[in-house]
Amino acid sequence: MQRVLVSLLSVTVLAGCAGEANETSTARPTSTVRFQGADATLFVEIADDSEERGRGLMGVENLPTDQGMAFVFPGPVEDTFWMKDTLIPLSIAFVDASGRVVDVLDMEPCEADPCPHYGIDEPYVLAIEANSGWFDDHGVVAGDRAELQATLDG
Repeated sequence: MQRVLVSLLSVTVLAGCAGEANETSTARPTSTVRFQGADATLFVEIADDSEERGRGLMGVENLPTDQGMAFVFPGPVEDTFWMKDTLIPLSIAFVDASGRVVDVLDMEPCEADPCPHYGIDEPYVLAIEANSGWFDDHGVVAGDRAELQATLDG
């Protein structure tokens, strides 16, 4: 658990290098999430403050196949996600403080108000969004280990 928390704290410090999402795609990701058990890697942009987490992938029209967003929280939360003003269907994996995937959900775009909320009944410290079906396509399931690694990119 200490290793996961240290990794998450490192990501928080390094995430200032991550770019903003634009209308057609996310900025070039500077971090990765490796899923052990599924042997899959997703390249992610980091959202580690309330403004970035609130904006998420809103307005993104095209998300490259192996790219997504990692929502990093400073401690365990039970927050929910919604798809207001999100233009593409997404899947989300919730990861607990021990680094294990707790659950994976599929989410649909929403223009209504209010939009449905997506969440789980257990605390988590990391939520990872990818194109709808990405986790299924790569064999990522509850119980797999997820390791977030931030890298500096110029």
